[in-house]
Amino acid sequence: QVHLVESGGGLVQAGESLRLSCAASGSIFGINVMSWYRQAPGKQRELVAAITSGGTTNYADSVKGRFTISRDNAKNTVYLQMNSLKSEDTAVYYCRADGVETTWGTRTYGHWGQGTQVTVSS
Repeated sequence: QVHLVESGGGLVQAGESLRLSCAASGSIFGINVMSWYRQAPGKQRELVAAITSGGTTNYADSVKGRFTISRDNAKNTVYLQMNSLKSEDTAVYYCRADGVETTWGTRTYGHWGQGTQVTVSS
């Protein structure tokens, strides 16, 4: 089994920063893509940022220039540095792992963490 655990959420004021972390555990040999999604109340879950094992990144237009995704492949951990936070960034942030190669030779997709709340007050 693969488990993802997010941390780092909290309550901040507009303009401040937060750093989220997500650690994957289990019999993992490697992870192809690690992503951050978010879901605000009454809205659909949306992609925030993604990063491949080779370091290629992709961002939602709404966070470009403010958020930075990074990862530590040796630790199977992904980070999301969020700067210049806005009230519209308020949401539950979820970590996702795709293309997880296990030590017994399988590759699986669609692993989600439990989410961490980010609240930005204006």
